[in-house]
Amino acid sequence: MRSQPIAVDALLATVVAGLSTTTAVTRGVSDPAALVLVGLTAAPLALRQRAPVATMGVALGALGACAVIGEDLAAAGGFGVLVAMFTVATLRPRPVAAAVFAATTLVVWAAHLRLSADGTWSAAALSTVVVLTAWVLGESTRSWGDRVRRLAARSARATLDRRLRLAHELHDLVAHHMSVVTLQAGVAHYVLDSDLDTARRAIATVGDTGREALTELRRLFDVLRVGERGELGPNPGLTDLGCLVDRVRLAGVPVDLEVRGEARPLPAGTDLCAYRVAQESLTNILKHAGRATARVTLDYRGDVLTLGIVNTGGPPPPPRPDHTPDGIRAMRERAELYGGTVTAEPVDGGFAVVLRLPTARSGR
Repeated sequence: MRSQPIAVDALLATVVAGLSTTTAVTRGVSDPAALVLVGLTAAPLALRQRAPVATMGVALGALGACAVIGEDLAAAGGFGVLVAMFTVATLRPRPVAAAVFAATTLVVWAAHLRLSADGTWSAAALSTVVVLTAWVLGESTRSWGDRVRRLAARSARATLDRRLRLAHELHDLVAHHMSVVTLQAGVAHYVLDSDLDTARRAIATVGDTGREALTELRRLFDVLRVGERGELGPNPGLTDLGCLVDRVRLAGVPVDLEVRGEARPLPAGTDLCAYRVAQESLTNILKHAGRATARVTLDYRGDVLTLGIVNTGGPPPPPRPDHTPDGIRAMRERAELYGGTVTAEPVDGGFAVVLRLPTARSGR
């Protein structure tokens, strides 16, 4: 993966070294040592991405050596130094780049004092400004690269969150509806010969539940279609809690629903999260609690929505966090996406799942 950058840098070093040497020759330089030094200001650029500070050191040393032998070759060899300074600022921390810039300034001013007969400082100052410009450009490039990486990491996290939410949605939807369908199909089979009316109602519930499941599945996958506008209704929320409770009652579990405080509109994510937690809890009661009863309490008072589902037909989950049942763990993961919490609390004759969600925001 590194062969391509090295090849490009080697080509850059060859071109810059050739042009620098040609420029020195056209300026009347014939000393072989000086021409070699000019070439050395550019040749190390082939390794600038592997060792930017060392590259800068060699280029700067060659430029200083030119001044020592009495040749003013800043115009010919200065471009290699500028590219090296830019690379150091791009690939190394700011303190390192600052130290390299200070060393470059020192060499530039020392070379100017040695070669300038009249002692004017404007040329040295101009060279310093040019090197400073290379440093600033490199620093800007590094900052831009860091920002791009942060955005890419944020996008990856957002994608992971969306996948997690989709997995929760699919699990809750399928688990609930298939539990109701299975139970009602069993009821219909059991009473088919003895209670035809009950069997008909159970079969009708199977049909209604199946159609509702298909509608929610279509709604769920519709959001994945890019560039298309879905024609289905909104996601379910707490306004549909009554229908959910009625469906569980039809499946054979008595459920009481109590609403405290005044119902109010909630952010879409919070509303859907609360509904799914209620759906998952009631589904677990259907599947595992035997002859259970359930009580659902919805409390709108304050700035935290509290949803409690009490199950009187089964033991509480183990208290140790590393033995938390998968259903409770999935609810907690869903609630955490919206800044909420889920706890499993023992009560007389069973346990309660309690969801607490802030209502002032819609989650991440």
